[in-house]
Amino acid sequence: MAKKNRRWLERHVSDPYVQKAQQAGYRSRATFKLDQIQQKDKLIKPGMVVIDLGAAPGGWSQYAADIVGDRGRVIALDILPMDALAGVEFIQGDFQQQEVFDKLLECLNNQPVDLVISDIAPNMSGMRVVDQPKAMYLAELALDLALSVLKPSGDFLIKVFQGEGIDAYRKQIQMEFQKLLTRKPQASRAESRELYLLGKSRIVKK
Repeated sequence: MAKKNRRWLERHVSDPYVQKAQQAGYRSRATFKLDQIQQKDKLIKPGMVVIDLGAAPGGWSQYAADIVGDRGRVIALDILPMDALAGVEFIQGDFQQQEVFDKLLECLNNQPVDLVISDIAPNMSGMRVVDQPKAMYLAELALDLALSVLKPSGDFLIKVFQGEGIDAYRKQIQMEFQKLLTRKPQASRAESRELYLLGKSRIVKK
C-alpha cells in the first residue's frame, strides 16, 4: 500500500495540471476539466445560477463564480467541509438527505437554476464491482436533483465512469434533455474510466 501511495504522490506532484492549478491559484486540477468543456460548449455564462454538487475542495465552484460574476450565483454542496470562496454560497451536507435539499430550495427561494454541474465520485476501493454501482447511484441522485430544480432549457453536466449501468443512464438523460453530449477533456487522465455527460436543454413535459 505504501508503494502504491508513493507512486500516486509522485505522479500527482509531476502532473502538469496540478502544477498549472497551483500557479493559477485554482483549488484543484479538476478545474481544467471544466475549463476544457467550457471552451467547447460555453456552458457557463454571466448572470447564471449554477449548482455545483460534490463541490469540495471548490475548483469547479471557483471557476464558475468567476464567469457568472456579481449578477449570477454559484451554490455549492458537499458532505465535506469547504473553505469559503468569493461569490460562492456553500451548503455542507449530504444532498441525498431531505433536510439538505430543503436548505437548497430555501437558498434558491424559487429562483430558476440554469445549470447543475457535478464532479462527484464515491470513495473508490479500487474494486470495480464495488465502485461502479456506488458511482451510478450518486449519478442517479444528481440527475434527480437536477430535474427538481433546473428551469426549462437548463443544462446538466456530470462525471460518470464507463461500466455497468452507463448505457441505461445515458438513455435517462436523453429522455429528459434535447441533446446528450459526451466529453473526455484532455485534463482527464488517459487511463481513467471517467467521462462527462452533458444534457443540453431540459425538456419540459406536459
